[in-house]
Order: sequence, then structure tokens, then C-alpha cells
Amino acid sequence: SRNYCVTTQFAFQENEIKLLTAEIERLKNFGCLGVSPSLEGLRDENAKLKYRLNFLKKSLQEERNKSTKSMVNINSCLQEIFGAAIQAAYPDLENPPLVVTPSQQPKFGDYQCNSAMGISQILLKTREQKVIPREIAEKIAKNIPANECIEKVEIAGPGFINVHLRKDFVSKQLSSLLINGVQPPAIGKRKKVVVDFSSPNIAKEMHVGHLRSTIIGESMCRLFEFAGYDVLRLNHLGDWGTQFGMLIAHLQDKFPDYLTVSPPIGDLQAFYKESKRRFDTEEEFKKRAYQCVVLLQSKNPDFIKAWNLICDVSRREFQKIYNCLDITIIERGESFYHEMMKDIVKEFEDKGFVQVDDGRKVVFVPGFPVPLTIMKSDGGYTYDTSDLAALKHRLCEEKGDILIYVVDSGQSVHFQTVFAAGQMIGWYDPKVTRVAHAAFGVVLGEDKKKFKTRSGDTVRLIDLLEEGLKRAMDKLKDKERDKVVLTPEELKAAQTSVAFGCIKYADLSHNRLNDYVFSFDKMLDDRGNTAAYLLYAFTRIRAIARLANIDEQMLRKAAREEVLVLDHEKEWKLGKCILRFPEILQKILEDLLLHTLCDYLYELATTFTEFYDSCYCVEKDRQTGQIVKVNMWRLLLCEATAIVMAKGFDILGIKPVERM
Repeated sequence: SRNYCVTTQFAFQENEIKLLTAEIERLKNFGCLGVSPSLEGLRDENAKLKYRLNFLKKSLQEERNKSTKSMVNINSCLQEIFGAAIQAAYPDLENPPLVVTPSQQPKFGDYQCNSAMGISQILLKTREQKVIPREIAEKIAKNIPANECIEKVEIAGPGFINVHLRKDFVSKQLSSLLINGVQPPAIGKRKKVVVDFSSPNIAKEMHVGHLRSTIIGESMCRLFEFAGYDVLRLNHLGDWGTQFGMLIAHLQDKFPDYLTVSPPIGDLQAFYKESKRRFDTEEEFKKRAYQCVVLLQSKNPDFIKAWNLICDVSRREFQKIYNCLDITIIERGESFYHEMMKDIVKEFEDKGFVQVDDGRKVVFVPGFPVPLTIMKSDGGYTYDTSDLAALKHRLCEEKGDILIYVVDSGQSVHFQTVFAAGQMIGWYDPKVTRVAHAAFGVVLGEDKKKFKTRSGDTVRLIDLLEEGLKRAMDKLKDKERDKVVLTPEELKAAQTSVAFGCIKYADLSHNRLNDYVFSFDKMLDDRGNTAAYLLYAFTRIRAIARLANIDEQMLRKAAREEVLVLDHEKEWKLGKCILRFPEILQKILEDLLLHTLCDYLYELATTFTEFYDSCYCVEKDRQTGQIVKVNMWRLLLCEATAIVMAKGFDILGIKPVERM
């Protein structure tokens, strides 16, 4: 089936191109002969035909280049169509507003084009022409090019254009989805995306504060990978700095044979606290700690070994968390950029951006009151230097087209200053390269204060995950899933799916810019917009075909042969909802707000429930319970819902199970 919505056939397009070319030539001659139509009228007509010709040529080329397996972004298609209509109606209007959105109510059609009001304001301001929006809407509607997705349009109210989609078009797109699977729309040139996320500190345990960066960053990577980008996932570990002096000095005292016998550091957090206490209270230890920093930075082999030992203990603990949450990430800590920092300082000096302030070398960036400190008075480097070095490496060595930093909102001013410094020195042009800080709020306890243990300590992430596993199992046992419903292996899979899925979804379903309240009771509730509800809904959908004795092979055969009938209003509503998936993903690629995907999956699940309650998929004899009829096109709608939900779960890092 065709996956492009602006034209139906190559032959039709090519024929129309020939006719339009001939018509433009005729108009040229018409103007030269000085026949009665006004010159302005001819120009307008000529401009319309030329735009229409260019539109068709572009459409034809895109049709040929596009993979027939990709899902169509219906909103983008409608924007192309209405963009062409607006240009044809108002060829001299520069950058006219183009607003196409899904309709909120069925009586207003399936989509709405709300550009007429904006165009009316532009005409009034720029040309002092007072044209009512309804007239503009009518003019746009008359210039809509031939296409295969619009059934009809209606002008409503002051100038809204209500768009009704063709049912055969929606049916074809659903069939294509079932045959080809969930395939993203083509993105053109394959760009490289660098995502900086998680980023815990060596010698400190990951706590609940690292949860958001880790979960959000992983999901963003999965989305960009699915969309066809080349993604580099980076863990900017805090693995360098003065704190390693006290850790190495304490290691030497506690495990003097560390060079030959691997030290059994069981609790690195306690080890760090002990060394910090000594650093704060023992002057001799403090002096030795500073000496250790100097020897480490001069790459003394014994001190490098001590540093690696401490880092390895942390890495093992971090990996336990990453394994639980199914996180894939490449370590590239501050130490990786250490050798580059002197060149960063020199580059800013050579270009005249450095000022000396009380022995420090600082860089003032226009628009930011606090300067970046790129070298301390003692000659040491800072986080500012490290982040500048990382920025340059990602831009100039990794050749990143898009850089995303998933770091808490408290670092916003710092990153905006670093990014602005990168622009100032000429490392990148923001019109060409996208550099974004994907900021997020803090995790709160149910008392609406920063999430802490009862003793006031920061909540360890590993403890949080273990508590999630325990509560998920309790929930499953409360529902008596362990008695007859699930085997021990299925029960374990369901426990892991629910525990980690609920923790991830509770975070991702909130706008990342806001703080959110962490509550196991809410996230494990199987009612409302939670992972527990969605996972259960998914298993129910998957079970429908299984209980009707319809296997995967039969569904694949039906997808190729059956026409998806969308006559019932709930079938139509579900079909359109399924096909909105690409436009949801496109929006997130632009604004990096993943809660939009969660909201969509919840809407899809509730829309499916409406459909299932109103439309019989499998009809049974009321007396015997025997299956008397299988409505295959409705089972295919079930399958289409399930495969979109599965892909949505995959992007969110949630693993559904077939039985729950």
C-alpha cells in the first residue's frame, strides 16, 4: 500500500506536471500578446501554477525516495497539503502560519487547520487589509491540492478548517503497519546524537537523585535510535579531582599492600566518609592527600593503580544498577578530558577571552553575570574547564550534530554559560548544531520535601530498586497471581516488569521540568495512568487472539488479505489513535518531553478499552461458550494497538510480559 498521502499514483503526478508546464508556457505567451486579463491576474495565476508544479515535483521525488515500510506522519502530510494550499492562495505571503492539530471532538472532524486567523492578522498588520478569517479559510480550502488522505473539509466558526480523513486511507496505513511493523518515518541525512546522562561520582553510591538522569537519558537514546539517528551514550563520571587525594591516602593507610593484593573495599560509601572525616580533622593527613593529588595528576604508576582500584569498585556497583534498569552507556569521565584542558585554556587566551581575577583565569560570556573559571589560582582546572573540554570534543572530534545534556535544573545557568562560551569561541553555530540542556526537577517524598530516608540520609538507588521488587511481588500475590495464574518463571518475569517498569514510568510520565512525588503506592496502582495499568492492558490485548486460537501466522496472513473495516465509531477512533504514533514521536524529538509518549500510551489503552467494550472481536455462544464467529479485522486492530504499545514501552525502557 502507498505510504505517502499527497498523491495517489506516479502516473497521475507526472501527467499533471506535463499539463502544468504547458499551462505556464501558455500564460507566458498570453501575457506577451497583451490579451485582456490584467497583468496582476496573470502573475497570480502563474505563481499559483508554478508553486503547484514545484510542489508536485517535490512530492514525486519524495515518493520515490521514501521507504514504503515507514509509518506516515499524518499531521506532517496535512501540513504539506495546507502549506501548498496557503501558498497557492496567498503566493506573496512570507512564512504564513501553518497550524494543523488533531481535533478534540469528532464533530469537528479528525484534524483542524487553524491558520486563517493568523493570516488575517498578518494581512491587517502588513498590508492594512481587513479580511475576515472565514473568507481566508474558504480560499485556502479551494486551493487544496489533489491528495489521497482528505475525504472532505468544512469551514466552521470564525475560520477553522475541519478535516475529515478518508477511511480507505486510514485502513491502508493500518494494514501497512501490520505488514511492516512499526517503522519510523525517514529522517533524511543520518545525524549523530551525543547524549550525556547518569553521571554519578566515583566513590559515592548512586542515589535517588541519579534516577531521573539515568531513566530520562536512556529513554531519549532509545527514541533517537529508533528514529534512525547514530547515538553515542556517554556517562560523564566524576572520576577526577582533589577528592582522590584523600581516598588514595586513606587506601595507603588501610590497605598498605594494595599494589599486590586487591583491597577488599566492601562499602565504598563508608570508605569515602572515613577519608573525608580524616581530611577535615587531621592536618597531616590533609597535607598527604594534597601530595597524592599531585602524584596522581603527574601519572605516577602506583597512584594511577590506586585510582583505578577505587574506580573499579564504583564501576561494579554502578553496573548492578544499570543491569536492573537495562541501561546501556559508555564511560567517559572527567579524566578522559584532563589532557585536553591545557589546550582549552590556551585557546581562550589566544583569542583574548581570558581575564585574570585574583590569580584565577576567568572567561566572561556576554549575557551571563558569573564568569567561567577555567584555571584556579593554584594552576588546577575546574568543572568549567572539564565541561568546555567535553563540549569541544563532542563537537569537533565526535562530530555531533545534536548534543543533549540530561542534568538537573540546578545546573541550567552553568550549562547555558558553557554552551554560550562554545558559540562565542566558534566551536559551533546553533543554527546548524543543536546543543540542549534537558533539565529535570528533583524527586520529592510524599511529604513534598526532598526524598530522604527516615534518618535524613539520601535514599540509595539500589535500596529503592530492591524495595520496588518486594512491593511488586506483594501486589502480584495480593491478586493471587502466584496461585494458579502464573508459573514461577512467569511470576518472576512479571515482578521485574512491574517493579522496574513502574519506577521508570512514574518518572517519565511527569513533565521532566517539574519536581515529582515518589510514591510506590501510586505507581503500583493498576488504575489510572501508571505502568501497572498499561502493562496489564497490554497482556489483556495480547491474550484476545490467543484465546480465540488465532496464532501469529494467521494474523500475518489476515493482515495481507483482510480490509480493516472502520465503520463503527470506536473502530474509527482507535484506528486514528494508533496512527498518531509517528507525530507523537516527532514532537518529542523536538521538545525532548517524554511524558507526551506516556500520555499517548494511556490514551491508546483507554481508547482500546472503549473499542473492546463496544465491538465484539470474538463472538461466543451464550449457552456453551463456544466461539461462533471471529471478526478478524477487529483482531487486527487489537494487534496494531499491541505492536504500537510494545514499541512505546521499548522507547520508555519498559519490558512487557505476555502473561500477568
